[in-house]
Amino acid sequence: MTDALLSQEPTIRLSVFLTVLIIMALWEVAAPRRRREIPRLLRWSNNLGLVVIDSAIVRVAFPIVAVGLAVMAQEQGWGLFNVVATPDWLAILLSLLALDLAIYLQHVMFHAIPGLWRLHRLHHADLEFDVTTALRFHPVEILLSMGVKLLVVAALGPPAIGVLIFEVILNASAMFNHSNIRLPARLDTVLRLVIVTPDMHRVHHSILPSETNSNFGFNLPWWDRLLGTYLAQPRDGHDDMIIGVEQFRTRRDLWLDRMLLQPLKGRATGYSINRGKPDGGK
Repeated sequence: MTDALLSQEPTIRLSVFLTVLIIMALWEVAAPRRRREIPRLLRWSNNLGLVVIDSAIVRVAFPIVAVGLAVMAQEQGWGLFNVVATPDWLAILLSLLALDLAIYLQHVMFHAIPGLWRLHRLHHADLEFDVTTALRFHPVEILLSMGVKLLVVAALGPPAIGVLIFEVILNASAMFNHSNIRLPARLDTVLRLVIVTPDMHRVHHSILPSETNSNFGFNLPWWDRLLGTYLAQPRDGHDDMIIGVEQFRTRRDLWLDRMLLQPLKGRATGYSINRGKPDGGK
């Protein structure tokens, strides 16, 4: 079973990725939440180009990814769940929760440490907020994130199927909650009790630092609520809030070459947690 899982993992992940991307893109056209100001061709071509680079670098840099490491951990007896006898269903459930908490904490750290914020602010510097924003990460951040994920998998020794489920759900939910889609207010209120919704996560992409440093969850909303980083709505409302960061406001900054060099540009102050100037950076 594990060999079959490993051989099918890339196909499963790619199939789900493309399916969710297409569904969310069509939904954005049918029921947009905010008016689009920048041509999709400009943003999408560069954001998707970044995905191709990120994927290629990860494959070259890591001979084994999270699912493969989970299989190896099981074979070698590494990690908590391979030492402490745990029913498979419980190990999978606890692994999903632990991995999601790790992603939340990692996200907070990328906002708290200026050097890491230099990398992560590329994600925030998108001038609009849609499904491709979910895919816009600097290659160095992707490598660091993969390293953290592998450390967590090695420590937990989770079932490989649990890791695959987590990877698929995280990727799909990130595209969902970054999408420019309109949900009925009552539905959004109910959904954000169990999953991060677009309206909830959009607050995190506000130009205001106090809003940027809230709603860190990519999948489950509970960590924000439990750890005091939850913010229900943006100050200026979803239609009028400004997306992005103050340092990079031109359309030229959306080009792939500028995105790759962005960590080297400007100062890292003003947005990282408890540093820099108050809201607006003025």
